[in-house]
Amino acid sequence: MEVRLFPNPMRPGVGMKPRREAQRPLLPQHARHCPVLEAGSALGFMVYAPLEPKESYYVEYEGDGRYKFVYYLQTQSGKSAPVFQVTFTMSLGSIGMIKEEVAFMGVPILSREDALKVARVFVVPEDMGTPAGALALRAATNFATPQGWDTVYTPIFNMIERPVAPMLIVRVETDWYAHESEFRYVMQPGEGITVAHGLPIGQVFFVPREEVTMRDCTAEELKTIRQSQSEFAQHKAAAAQKTSYGLTYSPHYLRESREQK
Repeated sequence: MEVRLFPNPMRPGVGMKPRREAQRPLLPQHARHCPVLEAGSALGFMVYAPLEPKESYYVEYEGDGRYKFVYYLQTQSGKSAPVFQVTFTMSLGSIGMIKEEVAFMGVPILSREDALKVARVFVVPEDMGTPAGALALRAATNFATPQGWDTVYTPIFNMIERPVAPMLIVRVETDWYAHESEFRYVMQPGEGITVAHGLPIGQVFFVPREEVTMRDCTAEELKTIRQSQSEFAQHKAAAAQKTSYGLTYSPHYLRESREQK
């Protein structure tokens, strides 16, 4: 299957390309020996913000319909310094005009209008506040799928460190609709997200838009499945190994999976 990519229209060509990644650096080490966990992590592709390597930003929900966006640039010493801040204030009920206040840190290097344009490259103010605390992070890459295939936008799988930010998962018919990728997290007051060049902001995978039917196995099919389970358990036990730190694991599933391919 071929999926076509098209860039963020406000910043084409900036940001890392989507990629598969099975590793999660903060998971326990023994997760390295769980092929089904890694396969779940690698489902689809990680997606990144339209940031240059020296750029980053922080966006926070302050409560009562107020969101703070801070744009950072890396200095010659390697530290990130804030350049400007935009405070978005939603109308009562989150319906109507959005108040935008810009504050510069130090000598301004761009106008108020340009600062607002920069902020809108990374966030979508019109999609904030539904529900309360929701913020929309704009991605560097958009997707056009083949006929009959959809794109599903999710948080990053198997990132389980607390606190975990909930996200609204959406499925879009990207074979006919030119959807601009955004990831809609929901914050509590005082919570925020830091985004940098090499940090993914979400994950996408692609699914066919076809009906799924279900039926019960026949007695013969069930017998075959039970026999397969028994044989797999025997082979898995026979292939068991110990790591240098004492964990027992079996590479049998991984070997069988590679043979299937």
